[in-house]
Amino acid sequence: MRPFDYHRAADPRAAVAAVARRPEARFLAGGTNLIDLMRLGVEAPELLVDVSRLGGGRIAETEAGGLLIGASVRNSELAADHRVRDDYPVLAQALLNGASGQLRNLATVAGNLLQRTRCLYFQDVTKPCNKRSPGSGCPAIEGEHANLAIFGHSEHCVATHPSDMAVAMVALDATVHLEGPSGPRTTPLIGFHRLPGDAPDRDTVLHHGELITAVELPPLAAARRSLYRKARERRSFAFALVSVAAALELDRGEVRDARVALGGVAHVPWRATRAEEMLRGGPLTEERAHAAAEAELAHATPLRDNAYKVPLAHRLIVRTLLDVAERP
Repeated sequence: MRPFDYHRAADPRAAVAAVARRPEARFLAGGTNLIDLMRLGVEAPELLVDVSRLGGGRIAETEAGGLLIGASVRNSELAADHRVRDDYPVLAQALLNGASGQLRNLATVAGNLLQRTRCLYFQDVTKPCNKRSPGSGCPAIEGEHANLAIFGHSEHCVATHPSDMAVAMVALDATVHLEGPSGPRTTPLIGFHRLPGDAPDRDTVLHHGELITAVELPPLAAARRSLYRKARERRSFAFALVSVAAALELDRGEVRDARVALGGVAHVPWRATRAEEMLRGGPLTEERAHAAAEAELAHATPLRDNAYKVPLAHRLIVRTLLDVAERP
């Protein structure tokens, strides 16, 4: 591991200033992903700025009736919060489907959103990878890609985003609060993560030195009737082959609002807007659930070895929607 400097920031503005001054600086909170990447040689920051003690460890109700979740809230704490379990069950379920209990006790909300791909070529510094070294190539396209993207990939990158939590938050229309060199700003979580395009080394729209300070969930009637389901190679501690976050607002059997997001299928948590449009304005029947899944997956572009994800996602979407509709 490359030697690095360590600094504990006194407040968010000081943390931002410290990182902004040095191009190779990184923020450090739980470190459950960053430290692993440093050990592998994928990340080699010259400075780590510790932001784990900046007071961002609270979950508070907003005036509008939603939740403001501090960036340093631990995943286990967020999953256990009664307001999350009652009003946003899909989020609690997504968190409990991610990693082990020990990792959830350490991992933070901000760090979870900023996880980097688990693509084998990205994590192996002996192999070329456009995410790690722009212009070096993407061997996954012709190599090992069975667990990689079927939506939104490019000739430069076919990686997938690994977070379970982010999939649920995208379905819930979360907003990210940021502090940066130019001051505070907010941005929708939908669009926060980037498709690879011709710049796959950029995972998000963050500028260097910008710090996540909180994530806000709006009050959402559909969120109370919601579910997260994940297909994976083994029962525990495995990343999604495909996952589905679904939320429905029903009025006398009619779908007033539908929220569907997919994980394990793209470089970003994938909001299934075509499926949502098919579901709204009618009853949630098995036939309409199949039509919604078909509408979304018609635009998938699988690679040689991951076409299995299309029927897997179809079945997972349908089963999840039908199970959500049966919930009180």
